[in-house]
Amino acid sequence: MLSGLTLAQVALLLAGGVLLDLLLGEARRFHPLVGFGNLANRIERTLNRGNKRFARGMLAWALAVLPLAALGALLCFGTGLAAHAVLLYFCLGFRSLRDHNLPIAQALESGDLAQARLLTARIVSRDTASASEADLAKASAESLLENGNDAVFGTLFWFVVAGGGGALLFRLANTLDAMWGYKSTRFLQFGWAAARIDDVLNYVPARLTALSYVLLADHRRAAWECWRAQAPGWPSPNAGPVMASGAGALGLALGGSATYDGVAEQRPPLGRGRAAQARDIARAWKLVRATALLWLGVAAAVALLTGAFHA
Repeated sequence: MLSGLTLAQVALLLAGGVLLDLLLGEARRFHPLVGFGNLANRIERTLNRGNKRFARGMLAWALAVLPLAALGALLCFGTGLAAHAVLLYFCLGFRSLRDHNLPIAQALESGDLAQARLLTARIVSRDTASASEADLAKASAESLLENGNDAVFGTLFWFVVAGGGGALLFRLANTLDAMWGYKSTRFLQFGWAAARIDDVLNYVPARLTALSYVLLADHRRAAWECWRAQAPGWPSPNAGPVMASGAGALGLALGGSATYDGVAEQRPPLGRGRAAQARDIARAWKLVRATALLWLGVAAAVALLTGAFHA
């Protein structure tokens, strides 16, 4: 629990950060995570060479993440409670998930496949140039479900644990995993630390997100069964539970074939039911939104009950 604050203060700061995110959305001119990505690229180009790349990758992670996370914690400590909520706002990607994904659904529903492909290419790494409507709907739904943890609940979880500095540490570590955590020749050794640290930080939040998808599911039993049966087969130990339970919750068959850099890959199945359609993008967003609201409600209820107990 965030040191030095009451449960009521933590609940209010959580709500404040989420409200700022919903009202303001992404920073228009300079988003801190974009700036961090540029810094990480420079560090990677400098250190990802020669021998001892495991050690170089660990040093690169420490140089990229720890000074900024410490600075964030110091700013929160020195400038008051509001700084925690502001830093949480900068770390959250709640509204941006809606703003980036719902236009894909709108383009698909209006028959503008070219625009849907362009918009989808901005949020996923798979090829979209010749993607069908079903491919695009699947890509968007999968991105929403996975980022319901990475960009939303995981950030809220680490905020409760360690305040604005904790939220920042989590998002920076998650960003480095997305940039360096590939099993390619370039990153297999150098990105090992980034991938493993993200696995550790995400272990509990991912399973709480998966549990939330089950509790809020249209198809609760399917969500639970897909989580238990399919998650072990997914390459990521944390994305597996989140995406399998989310797909099962929506009654959709996700996973399967996807094309990356011109090469078709057959990924394990996620969920069960019919193929994704344009309207399922909004359904996935609503599941993510309900999960965030659920845990904000839990935080508020715990704060109220604790306050009543001590009154």
